[in-house]
Amino acid sequence: MIISLKPDASDHEKEKLFEQLHLLEHNCFYTGIYGQQSLVLSKSLNADELKAISASPAILKITPVNKEYKLASRTWKDSPTTFSVKGQCIGGKAINIIAGPCSVENESQIFQTAEYLHKLGIKFIRGGAYKPRTSPYSFQGLGKEGLRLIRKAADEFDLRVVTEVIDSSLIDEIYEYADILQVGSRNMQNFFFLKQLGKIDKPILLKRGMASKVEEWLNAAEYILSEGNGKIILCERGIKTFDNSMRNTMDIGAIPLVKHLSHLPVFADPSHGTGRRNMVGPMALAAIAAGADGIMIEIHPNPEKALSDGTQSLYLEQFKDLVEKMDKLAALSGRLTDNQVKIVTTQKTELCVE
Repeated sequence: MIISLKPDASDHEKEKLFEQLHLLEHNCFYTGIYGQQSLVLSKSLNADELKAISASPAILKITPVNKEYKLASRTWKDSPTTFSVKGQCIGGKAINIIAGPCSVENESQIFQTAEYLHKLGIKFIRGGAYKPRTSPYSFQGLGKEGLRLIRKAADEFDLRVVTEVIDSSLIDEIYEYADILQVGSRNMQNFFFLKQLGKIDKPILLKRGMASKVEEWLNAAEYILSEGNGKIILCERGIKTFDNSMRNTMDIGAIPLVKHLSHLPVFADPSHGTGRRNMVGPMALAAIAAGADGIMIEIHPNPEKALSDGTQSLYLEQFKDLVEKMDKLAALSGRLTDNQVKIVTTQKTELCVE
């Protein structure tokens, strides 16, 4: 269960409450989610314990949550979580589009991509600087130089940077360049790492583990939430199954399921979800139809020469055609892709409830 404390509770009132909880031998800890202090208890209280605790003047409310993931649950927070990234709403009415190459390869490649995204009205660019690859002999990324290049391109074309952080030792470095820090599939259950990301104030895009159940995915988000960072984007990116006809099996059903279970925004990555260029478009559209709040897609000026994931990267013109289809599908569901938001914001329509 979750105990929410009154904003004006005195230190004395809080100390008395902590003494009571200590006597009950229930593990609890502070977290600063949603603008108020809260205590998360690992076990439910019985009727007598609950009656005794409820009398504390420090308590605003007590919320029973019968799931392991508590802060990520709709039982705790029923309204969708939204937040802004440099003026762009995540989790609101707009469907966000993130696009770019798997890896930042050189200045020409990333600037050409950024300019193209800007012309289409796309607001987010992706690109890896540090790449966790299956083989140690594959291209591992440009490192800090890649971060510098993608940041430079983003600043010139008014884009927001999404890039992967693969290790705790790189958090500070990537924090300096990124607007959204991505956690890849391999790190979804690196719990110490997730707790470190919970201590920063920038959004985290948390990809589902390649063999993870939905509940395990939500528990991974809980590690970040429990440390105070409520700006989390969940990203479905396909899971490994018995079927090897595609790189992964894109779990479209997980999108509405997670939106039912959790208040956190849910994105989809059909590039990694399928590993096949000709499947990216259909799965992107399917994800929007299923209620995804955003789509992440790999594109490249010349996929045949890409140093990583070329077979799943769209040509720039292919991406343009897909954006037009996503625009139309979003409109049918009463939403917009964020490259259309400028039309609505000029009409002073509120898209993001902070």
